[in-house]
Amino acid sequence: MHSSIYLTVLIVVPLLGALIAALVQKTPGLSYVVAVVTSCVELALALVVAVLYSPHVKGAGTWDFMSRHVLSAPLGLAYDVGLDGISLLMMVLTALVLVLALFGARDRRQEAAFVGWLLLLTSFTMASFLSHDVLEFFIFFELTLVPSYFLISGWGGAQRSRAALKFFIYTFTGSAFLFIGILYLGFLNQHQTQGALTFSYSALQGASMTHGTAVWLFLAFAVAFAVKSPIFPFHTWSPITYAEAPTAGSIELSALLAKLGSYGLLRFAVGLFPLALATLRPLILTLAVISILYGSLVACATPDLKRLVAYSSLAQMGFITLGIITGSKIAMVGAVLLMFNHGVITAGFFLIIGFLEKRRGSYQIKDMKGLQGPAPVFAAIFTVVMLASIGLPGLSGFVSEYLILIGTFGTHAWWGAAATLGVVAAAAYLLWAYQRVFQGKATGANAEIADANAKERWVLVPVVVLIVALGVFPHPVLDRISPSVNQLIHHVAPAGVKK
Repeated sequence: MHSSIYLTVLIVVPLLGALIAALVQKTPGLSYVVAVVTSCVELALALVVAVLYSPHVKGAGTWDFMSRHVLSAPLGLAYDVGLDGISLLMMVLTALVLVLALFGARDRRQEAAFVGWLLLLTSFTMASFLSHDVLEFFIFFELTLVPSYFLISGWGGAQRSRAALKFFIYTFTGSAFLFIGILYLGFLNQHQTQGALTFSYSALQGASMTHGTAVWLFLAFAVAFAVKSPIFPFHTWSPITYAEAPTAGSIELSALLAKLGSYGLLRFAVGLFPLALATLRPLILTLAVISILYGSLVACATPDLKRLVAYSSLAQMGFITLGIITGSKIAMVGAVLLMFNHGVITAGFFLIIGFLEKRRGSYQIKDMKGLQGPAPVFAAIFTVVMLASIGLPGLSGFVSEYLILIGTFGTHAWWGAAATLGVVAAAAYLLWAYQRVFQGKATGANAEIADANAKERWVLVPVVVLIVALGVFPHPVLDRISPSVNQLIHHVAPAGVKK
């Protein structure tokens, strides 16, 4: 097993970067340089950890880099970190998204504060994915709300205050249920073991409970994660928030914070309360399918590109939820892979939309037409990202959606058939959006729009490379996900998950 110092550094580096950026803010542009260097160090370290990670650690299953230090035994507080194949992908995604957001969505207004909040958000998100203690996860899960709120309210659009407040109230309210559930589970485990209060993930997995208790605790956890993801009907905060957030904020919300919800559902709701699955699976599968179909249908009618991506993300989060809950190993592996792929795809969407908004001063579809003439590079890259989101074979979106659907058809065919309609709908609304924005004859300001410059092209290169690479050769990633999914399935198999 490798030293946990790697994971600690991954959490601390963005914090130090935010502190240094604040200290040097009087020198114009220096805070941004500090943030960029910090992000590059963070990504390099994340890639090193990904290479070092071993999916078969003796005595720890698929967990590596583990360490636990009790901070307060009476309160059950501990610093407990670890990494498995599921959190590995989220760790790399977190570091990658920070780099893309800083290079592709720079905002010079109060720049020191802007990059500081981004770095703090990265640190809290990274800590959430690396936590091996449920209470520790909750603390960092909640801390992500603070920088997110200030990024939206400080650098967002005309309705930024309303969007930020709605985002905060919705997610904070959902988290109240999660906190109650965590405390109940911790004290239940203490009562059974007659030992010290602990919220260790491994310890709580061994807690015994009645079926009714498992159902109510699952619901308490699931509500918080459904709001964060979001999943229908807890999604109503997301369209206005994605639309009003600055480009960097939209990227972070869709690529990372939404994944905290799906990650929490998989890791904690499913992992800790397998007894509840038999009862609640039909309900959650139905909500997942509604999310897919509803998100796709509303995306067809949305008037702007940011809201289109927001509703598209609702549909994609429905696919992820379907894969997590359906009861199939193949579908669960596909869901984890889609969490990563969707993060990359939505980052690509919002980067391109942000670049176009700078040129046109709008992200309304009606204000754009015929852009493939004056901006062929933007049109080409948008096409790649769009086709990946649709699920074209050979691109990353296809692999993950195919695994989810084939796994779902093996266990719950009717839900799988309904979800397949979402793939067709995605092709409809994305291709129609492409026609309206990029095809036709450009006139007026659209005819004068500048194509992607060298910096913008380099920012979008990693997005295209990952989309193609994971579509053609996903095996190295799947090989790291599968052992951890197998271990999780071994724990929940008595509840009906298929090996």
